[in-house]
Amino acid sequence: MRGIVRNHISYDVMSDEFDREKLDEIVSIMVEVLCSGNPTYNISGEVYPAELVKERMCAINSSHIQYIFGCMKDTGSDIRNIKRYLLAALFNAPATISNYYDAKVRHDFGL
Repeated sequence: MRGIVRNHISYDVMSDEFDREKLDEIVSIMVEVLCSGNPTYNISGEVYPAELVKERMCAINSSHIQYIFGCMKDTGSDIRNIKRYLLAALFNAPATISNYYDAKVRHDFGL
């Protein structure tokens, strides 16, 4: 499963751009979710069915990883539980990436 995840996120390319240790942590969380038999996941205080969480993990690609690293770089918040934070970021990335970049472009260009 680790190889499949790495291939799907273009790990070799991404590891040239981002810290390999941090990238490995993200891969580990994705693999853990995809291999787990949990029926549900608690993400940001909401309970989601495992099928939905796994579907979102399978949708993650290199663009989502760049998005997550960018958001983490920009956050000034104290992250107390990094694993839960990363799980939430991974889960939300496929559902929010387009609107995030749209809002960023509108802000940057004063639209």
